[in-house]
Amino acid sequence: MKVQAAVVNEANKPYVLEELNLADLQDDEIRVKIVATGVCHSDDALRLGHWPYPLPAVFGHEGSGIVEETGKSVKNVKVGDHVVLAYAYCSHCQGCLEGAPVSCESWLALNWGSVRADGSRYLTRNDGSAINNFYHQSSFATHANVKEQNVVVVPKDEDLRILGPLSCGQMTGFGTVVKALEVKPGTSIAVFGAGAVGLAAIMAAKIAGATTIVAVDILDSRLELAKELGATHAVNTKSEDPQETIRKISGGKGVNYSIDTTGVSAAMKTSIDVLAVRGVAAPIAITNKELTISTTGDLASVGRSVIGVLMGATVPQISIPELIAYYKAGKFPYDRLIKTYDFADINQASADSLSGRTIKPVLIVDKSYRP
Repeated sequence: MKVQAAVVNEANKPYVLEELNLADLQDDEIRVKIVATGVCHSDDALRLGHWPYPLPAVFGHEGSGIVEETGKSVKNVKVGDHVVLAYAYCSHCQGCLEGAPVSCESWLALNWGSVRADGSRYLTRNDGSAINNFYHQSSFATHANVKEQNVVVVPKDEDLRILGPLSCGQMTGFGTVVKALEVKPGTSIAVFGAGAVGLAAIMAAKIAGATTIVAVDILDSRLELAKELGATHAVNTKSEDPQETIRKISGGKGVNYSIDTTGVSAAMKTSIDVLAVRGVAAPIAITNKELTISTTGDLASVGRSVIGVLMGATVPQISIPELIAYYKAGKFPYDRLIKTYDFADINQASADSLSGRTIKPVLIVDKSYRP
């Protein structure tokens, strides 16, 4: 079928709306009419060439929409279901069977691979030339073919226009706090970067019962919002030394946990330096920057650790309903981060995200949708 999609043809070039051909469904696939999709920094990191990816490609991995068709082997999703699209996993390797699909042995092939398992393409141009897929989703398009594992069915009375960001940025920030770090009540945490992921982590830290929650950023407007969403302290690194200030806040001990969402080398290092004895740091940004540490001075001598966390160590089919429940209870007001854009304005949405003007851009792909 014909679809409209935002194509990245060359690294560091803008998105270009094009008409493409979407392949027929395979037996284990689901066709989703995209209602809306978030714009994530990961999409732009690939577009800008910060991480290599085969081009031309259609990015987008925070999609939400309505199921239009299912393959004959699909069992748990039906036509008309409202869905959020998350990462893909195989469901049968050791990691998946242990309940950790983010550790799927095929995770990279499924989510960073650009073709189907049989080598066929999801998207092509009229001349037959190939367009690469992303996250088994490519939701910067009017329709997407996805695997059943990509899909989280959500109640039809929820607004699909705001649900997409739950599948990556919000789930990552939330899960890093609740699932990976397992932040305990009464503890302290510093979050570097008050963007979409960082603010999700701050809201999650409040839910988890942390009593000292320090937001670190360079924009006062974001720090003010962080305080409204749960931060107990705010540090602007343009006017304050974050290490010195966090030491004062913590009575000289440092914080129990830290998260870096900036991907900036200096910030990642500081997120370790501010830890208390036996503190744990999670640098979770998609970045091409490096982190240099002393394994003895920074870690072993004070019992600290640095952990790698992908997608917040979450199971989408569990975590997304949890986040919806917290949102409805008023405990996770992530809608305050969102600004919507028409699909045709994707380049403006991207620019506003990169400049910091908009925390979480969401593209409205189907303007006829009404919740």
